Amino acid sequence: MSERDLFANFERMRREMDQLFGDVFERAGVARRRVGFMPAVDVAYTLDPPRAIVTAELAGIDPSEIELEIEGRKLILSGVRRPGGSHTDVYQQVEIERGPFQRVVELGADVRAQEAKATYEDGILRVELPLVRREVAARAVHIADLEERT
Repeated sequence: MSERDLFANFERMRREMDQLFGDVFERAGVARRRVGFMPAVDVAYTLDPPRAIVTAELAGIDPSEIELEIEGRKLILSGVRRPGGSHTDVYQQVEIERGPFQRVVELGADVRAQEAKATYEDGILRVELPLVRREVAARAVHIADLEERT
């Protein structure tokens, strides 16, 4: 199994554990407090031009409900997925997570926050963050001789 497949399965495993232990707690009469969800996120880097690309799965969320903030090497995604349907609907099954969310994405490089661009299409948020280019300036350094110091 590749490393990518392993990490892709963590969120699914977390949901299954929540369901398993949530059912046990509910049968025992212990109410489980569940607030919001954590959207799936991919982070990629490109070289031409150098940038980080963060893609988040946010289906069913109005783009006006999504907030983006950049703090140093962190991209913070937050917002809310509102309940669908009407109050009179009777559900057989509920698997789509709703409520508030916040996801902090640690970036592996410095970015130019003021040049970030975001698009939202078909439930996928794509944030492009240009990377800071490190300028390597060559400079000659004179080595001081002991005789020069006196």
